[in-house]
Amino acid sequence: MYRFSCFLIALASLLASPPVPAQLARIELSAGFHRIEAEVAADQANRAQGLMNRRSMPANHGMLFVFTQAARHCMWMRNTLLPLSVAFLDDEGRILNIEKMQPQSDDNHCAAADARYALEMNLDWFASKGIKPGARIAGIDKSPRPQ
Repeated sequence: MYRFSCFLIALASLLASPPVPAQLARIELSAGFHRIEAEVAADQANRAQGLMNRRSMPANHGMLFVFTQAARHCMWMRNTLLPLSVAFLDDEGRILNIEKMQPQSDDNHCAAADARYALEMNLDWFASKGIKPGARIAGIDKSPRPQ
């Protein structure tokens, strides 16, 4: 009986915990001499999940969203607990615009022109490194193909 009770307690705690993010592909990107370790969201399920339910993200880490086509994509922060900055990138990795996003908000933050990628980093990461629209993010050519 004791083992069965322990099993039920363990099962209940597992079911009550937030979902664990799936292991995503990772690539190294760079902005000038600044290194970025990025998880890659290249399919619809991973793009929809994004950085939801995470409580922290290490410095110089982020998430690269790879879209199936260049368009005026928008991002929002529903169920996202971290304040983030997002850079929308064209096909060549040039930053079109950078938007600040507050946690748990449904406000849309959209690309200023047709974007093929979006790179989410901790809030003000780009500003703290002096990275502005027009700068290029290198390494996106090594990202998985979008699905």
